[in-house]
Amino acid sequence: MGTAAKALVGAAGLFLAIALITLSVTLFGTAQEGAKQAQTEFSGIQTELSGQAYAGYDNTILTGSQVVNTIRKFGNKENFTIKVSTNKNRSGTTYTKGSIGGTTDVTSNEYVNPSGQFKGLVMRDENNVVTGIEFTQS
Repeated sequence: MGTAAKALVGAAGLFLAIALITLSVTLFGTAQEGAKQAQTEFSGIQTELSGQAYAGYDNTILTGSQVVNTIRKFGNKENFTIKVSTNKNRSGTTYTKGSIGGTTDVTSNEYVNPSGQFKGLVMRDENNVVTGIEFTQS
């Protein structure tokens, strides 16, 4: 094989290598965009599903005993508040760290009548993340 033939084979090999590198970079870029889009969609679904646990409290009428049970259930969540406003305590009381306070003590200003009617409202931040529930006695 002559030098001209060796040069042609070498050039063809170089051209093939460049073509494969270009194809790989193009496919990687396309796959990366697809992965980013999938991650964004998954994040949105995850946020929506995390809010479903509270859907039953939004614009729903609950009894006082359900309100106290909700304080017990969700009160331990970090960065989550439950506010209860009663006819006796219109300004309301905010519960955190799982404490039900004086909700079961008839003499307390925080007392929640077990058979009373309370309207629930789910509170969300600017990112649509649930930050708490507010109950107001009707």
